[in-house]
Amino acid sequence: VMGGGEGVGSLSDIVNEVYAKLRTQGVDATICVVCGRNEKLKADLDTRCWDTVVSQSLQSYETLKSRFWTKVMTQHAHRSRRIQLALDRAAAKAEKGNDIADVPGNVDVVPLGFVSNMAEYMVAADVLVSKAGPGTIAEAAAVGLPIMVTSHLPGQEAGNVDIVLNGEFGDFCQDPETIGLEIACWLQDSQLLDVMSKKAKTVGHPHAAEEIALDIGKTTHQWMEQNELKRNGHK
Repeated sequence: VMGGGEGVGSLSDIVNEVYAKLRTQGVDATICVVCGRNEKLKADLDTRCWDTVVSQSLQSYETLKSRFWTKVMTQHAHRSRRIQLALDRAAAKAEKGNDIADVPGNVDVVPLGFVSNMAEYMVAADVLVSKAGPGTIAEAAAVGLPIMVTSHLPGQEAGNVDIVLNGEFGDFCQDPETIGLEIACWLQDSQLLDVMSKKAKTVGHPHAAEEIALDIGKTTHQWMEQNELKRNGHK
């Protein structure tokens, strides 16, 4: 889970809800939270009472369960069919009262500061929860990592959301509790995660930086050769 280099956005609330939903639905997981330069958030996560987080989230969920699942089901029209089917199954399960596990999930939260080896964390992860930064989405797609996009800057990042949705390797949601519900749904469907990972790799270009550098070098050499010919009197 990340919110850019500054660790901004609704990062704290998103972490709370992802943790609570994984716990209550019996999903074992480790949540690595990249706080960036937000040292205050990192320190807060280190000392947060997670039992209280679960209790408050569960109380809210039980009161407004149908409303939350309505949000999940009607978030937008561009969600992939496979993701929608997985959410349909989860909603049907919730309607029958089978959405709270008898045995809570074993969930650990690992707060991190500014991370320079993001690629290693992405390779180890099953799901990325992040704002729609272009570099972040490109890196995730390159390693086949499904993405839950939680926000975007107006204008410059809006198109990045479409890349994820049209590529069918993620979803877009801004409500922390709904994000938690959907992430818990994904992590209980290994087949869905596998399909999303393959879709991401189809969109990704893992060697893009190298190819761009080679292309720049090739173009530069061509212009240098042309300039050299002109200096020597050749057209």
